[in-house]
Amino acid sequence: MTLNNQKHLFDIPEEITYLNIASQSPSFKAIHEAGLNGLLQKRHPYTISTSDYFEPVKVLKKLFAKLIDIEDYNRVATIPSASYGIATVANNIRLKPGDEILVIAEQFPSNIYSWQKLAEKDHAVLKTVSPPKSNTDRTKLWNENILNAINTKTAVIAMGNIHWSNGSLFDLKSIREKSKAHNALLIIDGSQSIGALPFSIKEIQPDALICAGYKWLFGPYGTAYAYFGSYFDNGIPIEESLYNRLNSENFSGLTNYESRYKPLANRYCVGESGNFIYVKMQIEALKQVLEWGPKNIQDYCKIITSEAVLELENLGCRIEDPKYRTHHLFGIELPDQLNINFLKDVLEKEKIFVSIRGKYIRLSCHLFNTKKDFEKFIACLSSVLKKH
Repeated sequence: MTLNNQKHLFDIPEEITYLNIASQSPSFKAIHEAGLNGLLQKRHPYTISTSDYFEPVKVLKKLFAKLIDIEDYNRVATIPSASYGIATVANNIRLKPGDEILVIAEQFPSNIYSWQKLAEKDHAVLKTVSPPKSNTDRTKLWNENILNAINTKTAVIAMGNIHWSNGSLFDLKSIREKSKAHNALLIIDGSQSIGALPFSIKEIQPDALICAGYKWLFGPYGTAYAYFGSYFDNGIPIEESLYNRLNSENFSGLTNYESRYKPLANRYCVGESGNFIYVKMQIEALKQVLEWGPKNIQDYCKIITSEAVLELENLGCRIEDPKYRTHHLFGIELPDQLNINFLKDVLEKEKIFVSIRGKYIRLSCHLFNTKKDFEKFIACLSSVLKKH
């Protein structure tokens, strides 16, 4: 299935070139309408029934379960952020002195701080795997370095499906295979991949998958999802919410305090997970993502970026080989002679939105983008190179 451009579903002005969905997604119109419906429900609270606190959350979990290829939606928890999910995971892991937690270089902070804290508490070692210095087959060699770093001391591997800043694609299948051989947990941060890149829990079999909801899943800021495997079935949540206990649907019996949690990942949901506004918006977002399909999104992004990548390389930019990166998000290393501050000013003037980090730019696109967006960006970059 080949998707056509979907900009008509969004409210992005023609003069705006938005190549920064990896930072924050725009809402399409159905999400906006769902949010307004949620606001109306809050405006008239007497229309809110007991089932409104629970049934929409089940619908939402089932949609996310379908997206990541699992059958039991009870293994999905709705949470407020990726850091909340990682903290929940780390809170339920006990390490021995000398055990190693494996992470990759320049990992996103939300997937680092909890591991630093755990390593310090349990006298474990936080081991960072850096990319090779070579400019040839960089990501391929990086994957080899990760596999070589897994050993009998490895207790946890915590990493993204891709690198959040440049789209480097990690070989999770091989990493999972070796982690199992050493009885190491595999914890995946899917914040920059789930929704835009095909992913299957059944295939990879991670112990947990944590995913921010406001990027490629088009949810509002303050939403996220988590999958918890069997290792965490009897764990302890980081907060005690009445909604995560058995029989919480019976509001008339709330003071009949219940010691038992709901099964599987339900115990890890954030309090007030039935947020009427957010859940309605998230449901509409996931319905649309599933209708588009992550593979089709990835294919569309490849089509609109392939020519641009060649032009950028001709301008002296370095970009990872397409075999080892994603197409919805990729990083470009700018030529040394380029004046970054001048480029920032030009991009701002032309209303082109990207992520700039040092001499690197992260470009991220979706179905609301076209080849023309990249042509406009390249024209700006080319003009700056000619002047500096």
